[in-house]
Amino acid sequence: MLRVNVGNADRILRIVAGLVLIALVFVGPKTAWGWLGLIPLTTGLTRRCPAYIPFGISTCRRR
Repeated sequence: MLRVNVGNADRILRIVAGLVLIALVFVGPKTAWGWLGLIPLTTGLTRRCPAYIPFGISTCRRR
């Protein structure tokens, strides 16, 4: 099971970026590339980023 490795600031940035990219599907250039926004949106909502694991990155506060 993946551990939480996305902190609050990183989480908010991912959610906003994901929503903006998804919005491009419906307004603006209306390109299918906007569906890539599901990736940052999902990682922001779940607070887990599989790409951080191999590098040992975590933006969460240390306890």
